[in-house]
Amino acid sequence: MKNFLISIKLTLVLVVICSLVFPALISMVGKLTPGGGKGETVVAHGRVVGYEKIGQKFTADKYFWGRPSAVDYNAAGSAGSNKGPSNPDYLKTVQDRIDSFLVHNPGVKKEDIPAEMVTASGSGLDPDLSPESAYIQVKRVAETRGMTADKVKALVDEHIEKPLLGILGPSKINVLKLNVALDEIGSRR
Repeated sequence: MKNFLISIKLTLVLVVICSLVFPALISMVGKLTPGGGKGETVVAHGRVVGYEKIGQKFTADKYFWGRPSAVDYNAAGSAGSNKGPSNPDYLKTVQDRIDSFLVHNPGVKKEDIPAEMVTASGSGLDPDLSPESAYIQVKRVAETRGMTADKVKALVDEHIEKPLLGILGPSKINVLKLNVALDEIGSRR
């Protein structure tokens, strides 16, 4: 009976800690993060257009395209394709993406397409691109928007986020922020 009472008391203490104290602590820490625990939103013209850390689907030629998604950018179903490089279905999907990219970006050679432009990320929601993947799209975006390639390239350069402390991680560009900036330039013209 003594052990039974001890185990009941321990269970009650753990229930309080795990179901009340810990969630309250995590919620308070979340309030201190950027976005107040609700995610970092990107706002344009006074309304939320997306989340900074979740990839968005852009298919129009006037926008920079992000990395392909195995889950069609559905944040509720974050996942990769789980298909290996020898899978025939996967190889067909990648080839279809290459063909589509070449149709929309005339003048680009197949061997110049960065791999990230035709392969999905592990989460399927990667919001960033390498500068190389953005630069290869500059001509298409500039022509579609009636802008000079130099002006679009300069905008890409402005949106490059350098590695943390100059050494941790790659240089990257948030596709949503870049496309919002493009739209803002277009609305000022």
